[in-house]
Amino acid sequence: ARFDGPFGSWRGASGVTELGRPAPAPVGGRFRVGSITKTFVATVVLQLVAERRLGLEDTLERWLPGAIPNGAQITVRMLLQHTSGVFDYTEVLFASLEHFLEIRLRTFTPEQLVALAASRPPLFEPGQSWSYSNTNYVLLGMIVRRVTGRWYGDEVTARILRPLRLAGTEVPGTDPRIRGPHAHGYAPLEQDGAVVPVDVTELNPSMASAAGEIISTTADLNRFYRTLLRGGLLRPAQLAEMLGDPIGELGYGLGIYQQPLPGGPTLLGHSGGIPGYSTFSFSTADGASQLTISINPWLGDNRSALLAFIMLAFGVPTPAVGLRAAGALRTVPSIGR
Repeated sequence: ARFDGPFGSWRGASGVTELGRPAPAPVGGRFRVGSITKTFVATVVLQLVAERRLGLEDTLERWLPGAIPNGAQITVRMLLQHTSGVFDYTEVLFASLEHFLEIRLRTFTPEQLVALAASRPPLFEPGQSWSYSNTNYVLLGMIVRRVTGRWYGDEVTARILRPLRLAGTEVPGTDPRIRGPHAHGYAPLEQDGAVVPVDVTELNPSMASAAGEIISTTADLNRFYRTLLRGGLLRPAQLAEMLGDPIGELGYGLGIYQQPLPGGPTLLGHSGGIPGYSTFSFSTADGASQLTISINPWLGDNRSALLAFIMLAFGVPTPAVGLRAAGALRTVPSIGR
C-alpha cells in the first residue's frame, strides 16, 4: 500500500513474497492491476477524441464492422461507460477455476474474446441500462488500433507511461511473467476435501487484453491518478466528459468510478481483480491525495479491513462498532472469476 498526500507519503507491506518462504512482501513490488487498466485505455481514447481522430458518438460499426451484431446502435461513449449491453466474455471464458487453470497460459486474440461475447444475446438494448462488461474495453483497445494503426499498449506506453515516467508499469501483451520484485498470487482450489492455494502468478495476460492486463506499482498508480485528475493527461473538455454524469451501481463515468466514504469524501479511481491479485487505487477529486492497495487474497473476506484502511488513510473516523463493508465498498467484477 502507498498513500501520497499534501504532507508527504507513506508506504508499507505485510505478509510474505511466497507462501512457505520467509521473505517479506516487497514494499515497492509490482503486481497485476486488473481492471484499473480501463482508466488508462479510457484516457487514450479521450486523447484521440481531443485530437478529432475519434468521436464519442461514433458507432462501433464504423470502426469495427461486424464485430458485434448490433454495433450500429453502440457508440464509443457506451463502451466507455458500460451502457452498450454487450455480453461480458469473461462469463464464458472463466466459468470455473478449473477451466481457468487449463487455459491460463494460452494466448487469446482480442477478436477471439469479442467473438465469445458476440455469440451471446445482448444484455439489453444499447443505452437503455448499465452493466459492467470487460468486452467493452477489449473493443476499445481494438478501436484504438484501428484509429492509430498501433496496438493499444503502444499508445498507452507512448502517451502515458513514458511522459509520466512510470518505469514500474508495463502492458505485457502475452508475457506470462511479472518482472522484478513481486508477491505471488494464489487461487483457492478444492482438492481431496480441502481448500489449497494454487500459485497463479504466471498467466498469459492476453486473456484480459485492454480490459485488465497492465502490471504496475503503488507509486506509479498514485502518480497516474494524481496527474489525470489535475488535468495533466486530458484537456478540460475531455476530463469533464470522463468525470461527468456517472451512472450505474458504481457511479461509473468514462473509465473511472466513484467510491463514497461513509461520513467522508467521495473518491475517484478504479479497482481491479485478476486471479491472484486485487487492487484498489483512488484519489480525492482535486488530485491532492491518492491511495493504492494491492492484495494477494485466496481465502476470506477482506472488505471490512480494507474499507477501514481506506478511511484511516483519508482521515475519516471509523465507527467503534465496525463497518458494514458489503454496501460501502464498491468493487468491479474480477477478470477470471
